[in-house]
Amino acid sequence: MGYLRSEIQSHPLAKVARALDEVCAGAEQAEADARELLIAVVDLLAEGVDVPFFQRLRDEVASSSLLSLGRLLRRPITTSMRPPAPPGSDNSRVPDYGTGRTLTLGERKALARRPTRKAMEKLFADPHPVVIRTLLANPKVVEDDVIRLAARRPNQPEVLAEIARSPRWSHRVRVRMAVVLNPVSPPELAVPLLALLVRPELKLVADAAYLAPVLRVAARDLLARRPPVRTATAKVRLQ
Repeated sequence: MGYLRSEIQSHPLAKVARALDEVCAGAEQAEADARELLIAVVDLLAEGVDVPFFQRLRDEVASSSLLSLGRLLRRPITTSMRPPAPPGSDNSRVPDYGTGRTLTLGERKALARRPTRKAMEKLFADPHPVVIRTLLANPKVVEDDVIRLAARRPNQPEVLAEIARSPRWSHRVRVRMAVVLNPVSPPELAVPLLALLVRPELKLVADAAYLAPVLRVAARDLLARRPPVRTATAKVRLQ
């Protein structure tokens, strides 16, 4: 991802947009190299460090009709990315850690670095994204823990965003699907993740009536562009 960022910064926007469009088009056709490179692109989008750059990229996509890249960068028409609530602004949701008082953010972060299994259950319910980010990096956390966190309803967009931005977890198929299928996942994070899904996963998203329309439409578009599944009979005939 660091290499991709440096390449993007050292080339004109129009050239970057065309190159990314080629990668997206190849990934839509299930080309292995393109799909592998697309992982870094999606990670960079999830990181969202340079939001103005991605807006300029969207403008270039629109002016140059780069359809494949446009599908990756698709956002809801009627809504924009809402500003996150100030971290820790709702202390009423901080779990009771059994100390007789509300732990400070620093104390909760320290606990997330070396939690017991009992404390981990409380930490996963913590509303602060920094606590969740610290916990996701802990080697004691296992995939099933993260899947339960990603699938939780109700949930918070900021928590799901932390999972989507964690390379350790967002590259795992079950975790990725749990994030995408959660109705409060921010579309600007969930839509790019669709590009990494295979046909059965895309169909599951497209048929999920409770998900945002932009997500279902994007899944249907990608599903229509995936190459058809070759059956054993078809392989024999081609031979």
